[in-house]
Amino acid sequence: MEKVYINSIGSISAQKTFDNNDFLEEITPYEDTVISAIEPNYKDFIPPAAARRMAKGIKMGVVASKIALEEAHLTDIDAIITGTGMGCVRDSEKFVTAILDNNEQFLTPTSFIQSTHNTVAGQIALGIGCKGYNFTYVHSSISFESALMDALMQLECREAENILVGGVDESGEHTNAIHKLIKHIKPEKVHSNKLLHSNTVGAVFGEGANFFVLSNNKQEFSYAQVLDVKTYNTLAKPELMAVLKAFLKENELSEADIDVLISGNNGDIDYDDYYLDLTNGPFKNTQQVYYKHLSGEFNTASAFGFWLGAKILKTQHTPSAITLNTFRANKIESILLYNQYRGKNHSFTLLRRC
Repeated sequence: MEKVYINSIGSISAQKTFDNNDFLEEITPYEDTVISAIEPNYKDFIPPAAARRMAKGIKMGVVASKIALEEAHLTDIDAIITGTGMGCVRDSEKFVTAILDNNEQFLTPTSFIQSTHNTVAGQIALGIGCKGYNFTYVHSSISFESALMDALMQLECREAENILVGGVDESGEHTNAIHKLIKHIKPEKVHSNKLLHSNTVGAVFGEGANFFVLSNNKQEFSYAQVLDVKTYNTLAKPELMAVLKAFLKENELSEADIDVLISGNNGDIDYDDYYLDLTNGPFKNTQQVYYKHLSGEFNTASAFGFWLGAKILKTQHTPSAITLNTFRANKIESILLYNQYRGKNHSFTLLRRC
């Protein structure tokens, strides 16, 4: 099986991450229940006439992919694989609103056409003229991991050489109102520094787009090697340790071999216990970091964690804003990412320094 490397990254998030020369040097704090992505000047990447017709999720995805492709020194790739939980949800909301407001008559199809989940991947392909494999996974909070596994299988089997993989989700006003109603979003505003100590149900929601060029070919500018990804739809808390040990054993590793644990804590008092079982258990003496206080929670937030792991391995630096404990690894060789959402869709991802 061929090795797979992260050769480039592109990120648009609630932090200023679209400049790959920086690594969370400047943190944007917030105190809210829903946070928005910090957007670059889209005119630098997309013609203004085209940008005006694009939904926010499309613009974020197109720009993040362009940043990744430019860093990899590529103008075309063999495949585009994206993950998204809600797709272009704002256009979906516009179309449904128009149906109600116009009594199901005289509807323009634009919002419906742009609301489909594969719109982002399609726009990226049109922009670079890629006629290769193009697939979008809509698997809730493991949408990005599903796209990542597809890319890994193709690259490990030499079915492709360079693949653009990403996760993108935008925030929709009506959708967020429903999440607040069912208490998936926190009832009170929370400061980012106090998220894990909020002791309330729900999470702070966000949005973003994170894209990566994965390849068989290691370059001098490569970030990390992707060892393995595994997902579980349901996993009871008593099963977590056994499943994790089995996952690490498949990759000839143990808990002691992990230098940094990246966990997807989101401050939900009902479900953060999954992470505490790891951080207070086998990884209590391991360096730990978290990220959803910076990015917010959304279906492909784990792609931001993947971006974080790649940056840590390449720079060998851990920004103070993401530290979860006081331990520091002298040399960071292996990183484990663990994520779950509301007790379901668990994922483990292993990255190694290259």
